[in-house]
Amino acid sequence: MAEKRTGGTAATKAKNKYNAKAYDQFLVTVPAGEKAEIDKATKEQGYKSRNEFVVAAIREKMVELD
Repeated sequence: MAEKRTGGTAATKAKNKYNAKAYDQFLVTVPAGEKAEIDKATKEQGYKSRNEFVVAAIREKMVELD
C-alpha cells in the first residue's frame, strides 16, 4: 500500500503561511453561469485575473461612497 502524504511540500507550506499573514480572503458566490460572464468581462477589459477584476470593481464602488 502506498504511503499517504499529508500537508504538502515545504514550499507550499511556506507560501500558505505567507498568504495567511499578508492577505484577507473571502468567497464570492454568483449564480450558475455568471462566472463565465465575469471571466469574459475580465479579459475584454484587459485584467490579468478574475481576482484583479473583482478587487478593482470593489475599489471603484468604495470610491463612489466617499
